[in-house]
Amino acid sequence: MATFIRKLGLGYFFLTFFLSSGIGFFGHVASFGINYGQIANNLPPPEKVLELFSYFKITKTRIYDTSPQILNAFANSNIEVIVTIENGILSQLNDLQQALQWVSDHIKPYLPDTKITGIQVGNEIFSDGDISLIHSLVPALVNIHNALSHLGIGSNIHVSTPCSLSVLQQSYPPSAGSFKSEITEIMHQFLDFLSRTKAPFWINAYPYFAYKDDPSEISLNYVLFNPSEGMVDPNTKLHYDNMLYAQVDAVIFAIAKMGFNGIEVRVSETGWPSKGDPNEAGATVQNAATYNKNLLRRQMANEGTPLRPRMRLEAYLFALFNEDMKTGPTSERNYGLFEPDESMTYNVGLSASATKSASTTSIFLTSSATNTKAAPKQYKILFYWFFVFLLTSTLCGSL
Repeated sequence: MATFIRKLGLGYFFLTFFLSSGIGFFGHVASFGINYGQIANNLPPPEKVLELFSYFKITKTRIYDTSPQILNAFANSNIEVIVTIENGILSQLNDLQQALQWVSDHIKPYLPDTKITGIQVGNEIFSDGDISLIHSLVPALVNIHNALSHLGIGSNIHVSTPCSLSVLQQSYPPSAGSFKSEITEIMHQFLDFLSRTKAPFWINAYPYFAYKDDPSEISLNYVLFNPSEGMVDPNTKLHYDNMLYAQVDAVIFAIAKMGFNGIEVRVSETGWPSKGDPNEAGATVQNAATYNKNLLRRQMANEGTPLRPRMRLEAYLFALFNEDMKTGPTSERNYGLFEPDESMTYNVGLSASATKSASTTSIFLTSSATNTKAAPKQYKILFYWFFVFLLTSTLCGSL
């Protein structure tokens, strides 16, 4: 057994054992969340989802609406929830009274029992192509923020909106990051709002899309966080060993060029599909497992990007479940870490199965394509060994 562990690498063994043993995916990770989408007709009820979150130590989630069922189910739990205002009602929120009514109806009734920590005003507004919608964004942000303050419930709730990477005119190298000229005026107003309210800039960043569009030129290892040559920004000399961090730093540079410093950039969505159409390069179970496992490892290490190495990058994985009613290519329905029956879509590494015999505990390697239920609760006694392995791995430099 000891020889096996040494060959596998103690740090890797510990991490993957911990991930798959049912002790908890996200325990001890302060900055990791998961997106809880609901575009499906076969998902478990929110009460069962809460059990899933509790079992796997997931403490942060984002939903794409203000579902009363979810917000009520998550009351008196330790789950921090970010809610979303649908794009279709943004124009109504240009009126302060309408914003006050919305907050009174959709936020106030659930506080303080439900830990609502953020409101996303729309989703990818700058990429929607609707000019009137773009012009509605900042007034809606301001009114929602003021409504929270007016009702005395805004001290712990940030107000922002997620952007896609398409807001960038240029993203390579990261130091060349800049926003598209046609959205400069509104983007400046948006950044000014974030700066004044100390709210983060959220970005939906998917290295998968870059690889899918140009698999012959972009290194798969680079986008999957695997060991690779990476790239060096010729202007800053900063080395990037993965694309996600390069994308985030490109956004930070773009913000700085607009005259704003100190705005935190967080990742509102990132992930990798486990299945795709024939023309969707890289959409496989193995790549999805690798991307998410490696992302989690970085989150466990509380890493920052090369430009901001001391500021932990907060990221939300997309998504909790495969969603069978989403439109578009096959990949759109296959980003989930879990199937609707709460089994894992794939393993994130090893599946640990402990069987007590006279003198042995056995660990078995399994295929990453296996759908695996959460480990039985009696195995949680192995939690003790988590700390033993963590201490040993840290001292040995394995992690």
